[in-house]
Amino acid sequence: VADWITAGIDPEKSVLFKQSGVFHHSELFLILSMITPLSWLHRCPTYKEQINEIKNRDLSNYGFLGYPILQSADILLYKADIVPVGEDQLSHLELAREIARRFNNFYGDILIEPKEKLTKAARVPGLDGRKMSKSYGNSILLGESDDILRDKVKNMFTDPLKIKKSSAGHPCGCVVFAFHEIFNREYKNREEKCKAGAIGCVSCKKQLMEILSEFMKPFTEKRKDLIADKAYLKKIVETGCRKAAETAHQTMEEIHKAMKF
Repeated sequence: VADWITAGIDPEKSVLFKQSGVFHHSELFLILSMITPLSWLHRCPTYKEQINEIKNRDLSNYGFLGYPILQSADILLYKADIVPVGEDQLSHLELAREIARRFNNFYGDILIEPKEKLTKAARVPGLDGRKMSKSYGNSILLGESDDILRDKVKNMFTDPLKIKKSSAGHPCGCVVFAFHEIFNREYKNREEKCKAGAIGCVSCKKQLMEILSEFMKPFTEKRKDLIADKAYLKKIVETGCRKAAETAHQTMEEIHKAMKF
């Protein structure tokens, strides 16, 4: 919750709550599980990717396979028409639309098929070049100290073909440049210098560290203040759970009636 508020979500305008504080999520998840073909879940790119990438956990279970249905329930329960997502989550949103369409075909037009809202930086790479994910341990978190941030930037994946400073670089395959493109207004100039062999990876990482440190500073300070006021955060979550439950209850009442429960 502190991270969300730190990032700019206003609790006076948005409802912040714990999923576990609104039991309707698990109820709708169960209902939608009964109408969702297994083939729809097996084709999810994220499922296939994580099965191949995450080797230290047993993912051969329904909890993992069916998780996208729970994500769909989270969206459909509140009849969201627009959902802000990263590019890697588009397949999950498409699944939510398909599930809503299938449910409505069986029981009438109750659920809304949501559309995506992408930002200019719809996909942020992880430190190792894969998508950024806490599961992969390749993410940068709000509130991290400069020391941790410096270590992470230092270990970022760079162009393997740029062996020395004077070598021509290939920014399109470099994680460091991908971050410059998002956070550095002068990234075009850096791109040209990299291609011309006028700058090296060490210099590029150093400047990125300075930019990220400056960018993160207000977030770090605000987050620190929020974390210190646990009573304030608890009140926001409790109020949010009550508001969310009211909306969720209305949707479930419609669903119960349509399904003749």
